[in-house]
Amino acid sequence: MPRFSSSSSALRSSEIRDLMKLAARSDIISFAGGMPDNKLFPVREVEELFGRLDLSRKQTAFQYGPTPGLPSLLESLGGFLADKGLPVNRDRLMITTGSQQAISILARVFLDPGDRALVENPCFIGALAAFRACQAETVGLRMDGEGVSIEELEREAARSDAAKFLYLTPYFHNPGGVLYSGERKRRVVETLAGKDIALIEDDAYGDLYFYEEDRPRLRPIKAEDPEGVDVCYTGSFSKILGPGLRLGWLLAPPEIHERCERIKQSLDACSPSFTQIIADEFIRSGLMAPYIKRVRREYRKRAELMGDLLEATLPPSVSWSRPRGGFYIWLTLPEQVDATELLKRSIRRGVIFVAGRTFDPEGRRNNALRLSYCNTDEKQIERGVPVLAEVLRQALEG
Repeated sequence: MPRFSSSSSALRSSEIRDLMKLAARSDIISFAGGMPDNKLFPVREVEELFGRLDLSRKQTAFQYGPTPGLPSLLESLGGFLADKGLPVNRDRLMITTGSQQAISILARVFLDPGDRALVENPCFIGALAAFRACQAETVGLRMDGEGVSIEELEREAARSDAAKFLYLTPYFHNPGGVLYSGERKRRVVETLAGKDIALIEDDAYGDLYFYEEDRPRLRPIKAEDPEGVDVCYTGSFSKILGPGLRLGWLLAPPEIHERCERIKQSLDACSPSFTQIIADEFIRSGLMAPYIKRVRREYRKRAELMGDLLEATLPPSVSWSRPRGGFYIWLTLPEQVDATELLKRSIRRGVIFVAGRTFDPEGRRNNALRLSYCNTDEKQIERGVPVLAEVLRQALEG
């Protein structure tokens, strides 16, 4: 009898986590990590907020809390989400230990071994890991500049053994940076309506838009209350406040929420009360909106700088699009270029990124790479992009 479970054997080490060991070196410029810059965290504001709390509130921060979340945070976060048009009064909200846990819980609610899960290709590696842990078959759907392929989605939705759900990241997609068009979101809903295929709408980056004209496209699918589709909406404080809080959320129909709550009870009983209090106070203090505006402005500067440098230095055979928000730029390379081999050369020159194979549901396509500008300051971007471009040119020539 095998010693270890088949579900644990289905998982593989995250290449991104492995690269983080390199990123810690002082001689490395990292375009790999999708994490906020430490220098941008609101440390002083949080210190002042916590210091002003009365003793009872501080004591609550050290205590266990209800599985769905502290009532005070559910209320304040509910208001934050209601401003996006989300149906917080009809559906039910849960605080999770990061949005990764929300995705993992939903995977366990829907998936049995061998079930099919539809995902974008490329896809967020954390979601792929969650679905693989349930021994699901992940089916990647091609993407273009407006979102997931409707033709491929229609074909999958028509199957007799249809998938349990479709997982999408429509707002500054990780890793592709794509902002879905309103028309593409409408077509997704039309295709899923009445098919008993749930939609997991992951919105970790939607608040980090760079241009006001894009705001209409940021309205969540969940806010439209589409008939005939169960939409489970996930989000996170990680990108808009700090990943160390380990707080995310899940907004789901009551029947799904009930099952999610039971699974969360079995995992960790409750998310950290300490950081829930911090997040709640941050929202109620009125600091959230100006803080997000501040970091949005900083990430836009970095994104535009990286875009200018890529435009000036990359070979014309490399295709990419300027980001309109979020953390990432996705480069598609000529077919013959292996991004893993390119990464090895680039590491020797002191620059790292994430190879495209990491985000392929089948782990094969590798003529692409993801660059992140969020955790790298402007001086490092100015030094690192020309190095990457030179390594790429050498690979094409040799």
